[in-house]
Parts: sequence; C-alpha cells; structure tokens
Amino acid sequence: MKVRKFVPKDLKRVFEIENMSFDQSYGINMFQQLYDMGIGFLVAEKDDYVVGYVMFWIKYENQGHIISIAVDKNYRRQGAGTELFIRAITVLSMLPIDAIYLEVRKSNLGAVEFYEKFNFIKDRVVPGYYEDGDAAIIMYLPVERGKVSHK
Repeated sequence: MKVRKFVPKDLKRVFEIENMSFDQSYGINMFQQLYDMGIGFLVAEKDDYVVGYVMFWIKYENQGHIISIAVDKNYRRQGAGTELFIRAITVLSMLPIDAIYLEVRKSNLGAVEFYEKFNFIKDRVVPGYYEDGDAAIIMYLPVERGKVSHK
C-alpha cells in the first residue's frame, strides 16, 4: 500500500470511492474546489490503483479537521484507511493546533470504533446534522506536537 498526494487525475476515482462509501456525497465540484483551496489531500494506492483517500485542513486557527476519509469497499480491512488516517493526523499534529476534529454518523459504529483506536474522544452528538436527519458524533483528538498513537 502506497500513500501519496492527490493529483487532479485522481479526481474521478476518488469521487467513485466517495459515492460507494456515503449515501450523501460532497459532489465532484466540491472535491475540486477543496483541492484548489490547498487542503491536505492524500490517496492510497495498491498496484497503482487508487483505493482510498483522506482530506483534511485547518478549520479554525487552532483546530485541525478531517473532512472525509473513505476506502473502496473491495479494499477495506487491508490497511489503507489506517495508513491514510495516520498520515493525515501526523501532518496535522506537526502544525500549531490544539486538537483534530471530525464528524461521524452516530449510526456508523464501525467508523466510531476506528477513530477510538486512534484515541479520538466523543465530544458531543449533534441531532439532525446530516441532510437525511441522522445525528453526528463530534469527536476530537488532543494534539501533542508530532506524536501519533493508536491502540
């Protein structure tokens, strides 16, 4: 598994992964706009084939934010998500921030468990966060500059 920076030719494949992973997509134009804004955007490849992605940025002056992470359903549980997540939180933890935040569907227990393995803490539940009315759990990771650990 290889993790590298996203390049524009990856856009179509990343959008395919997004659509197979989530009921509600950001939309291909939003991916392009976020990339153009200079967000952190990494992809995982297996045999030169993009199998996953992660997008992240500094949302507020002292807060990192994981925008989205997804892996092709045919390549899950092979380490791509873990590698992408470690790289994203490593990059963010080297910046002058206090915490990294993310939102996850309350009903997505597998994702919540995945984030907890990286010591993310449940902060609060936001009812009706998603367009379909589903609640989100806001989770965060206090940042120690340059240190990343998981269970």
